Amino acid sequence: MSLLSWERARPPTLPGPQSRVLLKNSKTGKSAPVSGRFWSNVRVEEVDGTLQIFLDSRPLRHPQTREIIKLPLSKTNLAAALAHEWDSLTSAQQATKQHLIPLTSLICRALDIERDDESSAPRLGKIRTDIAASAMRYLDTDTLLCWAPPPGEFEVRNKAGEALRDVQKKVARETLAFLATHVWPDITIEPVLDGHCIVPRRQAEGVRETIQDWVEGLNAWDLAGLERAVLAGKSLVAAARLVAEWSESPAGRHVPVKTHRFGVEEAAKALNLETDWQTSRWGEVEDTHDVNNEDLRRQLGSVFLIISGAGKPF
Repeated sequence: MSLLSWERARPPTLPGPQSRVLLKNSKTGKSAPVSGRFWSNVRVEEVDGTLQIFLDSRPLRHPQTREIIKLPLSKTNLAAALAHEWDSLTSAQQATKQHLIPLTSLICRALDIERDDESSAPRLGKIRTDIAASAMRYLDTDTLLCWAPPPGEFEVRNKAGEALRDVQKKVARETLAFLATHVWPDITIEPVLDGHCIVPRRQAEGVRETIQDWVEGLNAWDLAGLERAVLAGKSLVAAARLVAEWSESPAGRHVPVKTHRFGVEEAAKALNLETDWQTSRWGEVEDTHDVNNEDLRRQLGSVFLIISGAGKPF
């Protein structure tokens, strides 16, 4: 049965000059690019206890393995967004451009992790350990843990009288307090760039091990989301809070629903804090800062969709 009330049907693409070239070339055995898209409507259906996306009668498949993409029943928002992503494409060629199918690539990453875990059991899969190792490298230069030097006499301040360092400390300490309460209660995370130092300092003994164990223990959907959030914002700390607050799995220890306040917009503002501070003073570079701002929100939005679900109300 169809699960989407917004399911839309599009008229098939009418044959044009390029379509006639394809017919002519098919007789000579030569290939030519296909014009338009080969499906007219996109829908979500529940099949054998999973959610699947159908392009007309064809189920959406993983581009490399060719396996049907199957989503958990709890991830209805993710399924609807994935269907919309494919309904927005106007040609088959667009499906080969990663920036046009960010959700598809993220979901396939999660499915790859699942498959690798199953083939590697009882050991950790290589993809899982590689992601954890890559994420841990960002802890030493974490965006939320690198603070400006103490303000001087002529330092620019905001309307509240705060210097950049003051705002950075406030934002970071709020996230670190959340993580200490709900995720890593036995460790203390310190800033890696503080005062006038230029070389990042390492965390205390045991901190990295605790965080890495948590990362490696995430389910495939949360791990794929964490990886994208880390790469988008260059912050393992912010990514961990996003996952812990919104995941439908027990990634955070008994996080009350009422504490959900670190959403896509809040995370983007925290990660872009220094850039926003500087552009408010010196101005914005058109087609650079504005594009980066929107791309960060797009990336974090895809993370929110893949980690959340009906298993944890929000």
